[in-house]
Amino acid sequence: MALSPSAEQVRERTNRELIDLLHEAGEHLPAPEQEDFTSYFNRFGQAKLVMLGEATHGTSEFYRARAAITRQMIEHHGFNIVAVEADWPDAAMLDHLVRQLPSEPPRERPFERFPTWMWRNAEVKQFIDYLRIHNDACSADQRVEFRGLDVYSLSRSIAGVIAYLERIDPERASAARVRYSCLTPWQTDPAGYGHAVLSGHDTCEDEVVTQLRELLARRLSYLETDGEAFFDAVQNARLVRAAEQYYRIMFRGSKESWNLRDRHMFDTLQYVMQQRGPQAKAVVWAHNSHIGSAAATSMGWAGEFNIGELARGAYGDEAVLIGFGTDRGTVAAASDWGGEMKIKSVRPAREESYEYLFRRTGLARSLTDWRSSGRAELRDRLTGPRLERAIGVIYRPETELLSHYFEAVLPDQFDAFVWFEETKAVMPLGAQPGTAAVETYPFGF
Repeated sequence: MALSPSAEQVRERTNRELIDLLHEAGEHLPAPEQEDFTSYFNRFGQAKLVMLGEATHGTSEFYRARAAITRQMIEHHGFNIVAVEADWPDAAMLDHLVRQLPSEPPRERPFERFPTWMWRNAEVKQFIDYLRIHNDACSADQRVEFRGLDVYSLSRSIAGVIAYLERIDPERASAARVRYSCLTPWQTDPAGYGHAVLSGHDTCEDEVVTQLRELLARRLSYLETDGEAFFDAVQNARLVRAAEQYYRIMFRGSKESWNLRDRHMFDTLQYVMQQRGPQAKAVVWAHNSHIGSAAATSMGWAGEFNIGELARGAYGDEAVLIGFGTDRGTVAAASDWGGEMKIKSVRPAREESYEYLFRRTGLARSLTDWRSSGRAELRDRLTGPRLERAIGVIYRPETELLSHYFEAVLPDQFDAFVWFEETKAVMPLGAQPGTAAVETYPFGF
């Protein structure tokens, strides 16, 4: 009498079948620095939005691959906006640099808020250098923009609005200073504003909304002076409004604050594209948790949404969501929020995860295009949820299952997936012996 296979044997056979399908579907990629790497991504060039993820905020291969893909989109497919998961005022400093826009000398260097290594690294500097050189050969109206989408720059955005009004309308600058003084006690500790409101302190909502409305009401007169400067000021005012809401509700629960943040990022992306006009085409750099559709993850099942889901709803097939993953290597991350950056070892992926299946394919680097013909069986076999790993600016290997894994349906979350079996940490500027020389303009204001 034949013995029935054990649960472990059934699981291994199922995994083996999935691994074979993934191996067959995976297109082997050369290294990002090789010329033919970018040719694999030409298929996405007709989109309006190409959204490039990352499984960690501190992995060199993800940054280098996104830079290479973005260069291809810019040079061969007419993309003219790069929008990143970074604060608006910080990205604006680099945008003024790469587009050669007039600007006041900055009072602070960009990206000095924790986590500094996320954007202040050698990989990003190399990409910014590329944008400067590329834009040098373009007319002013054809230059590629570099924009920040995030919500955290309360203090710098307040300063940006006031500085703009001081140049163009000093009387209104005084009024703005009075309105924003409501938030002055918490500009260096905006989370403290949330604590204060929770304890019964009056909100500053009316003041920041009034300031934004007044800016928009004077649109026609302000636009005559400098349309780009006006747009920057309005976006800063919108950010102050969003940040006030974000910190006011952050202690009610993670779902509300997450949704507000991603709604703000998507709305900012929309404003940037509207400003650019009908020919706008954008590449977005953000974490997988933001650009992969939340509707296909445990986040979405719990009521959260993200910019990837919103983009799919707004743009349909003209938005392409590309996730990135890795099995092991090193990553730049901290152990706690605000903590010291360390180079940490990334543990090999758990057996229950998608990353484990990709590791077993034996492909060191691959692109899996879920939208290609012939992927129906693979998609069907992966319809059930499986674990996926997400490492942000914090990595705690000792609690990895609870801290960094969530359930997802990968082929519904992304349109395509880029795999690097082994990866290494980004190089923070000036952080290692012999690297001080790369701490230069624009990062060394």
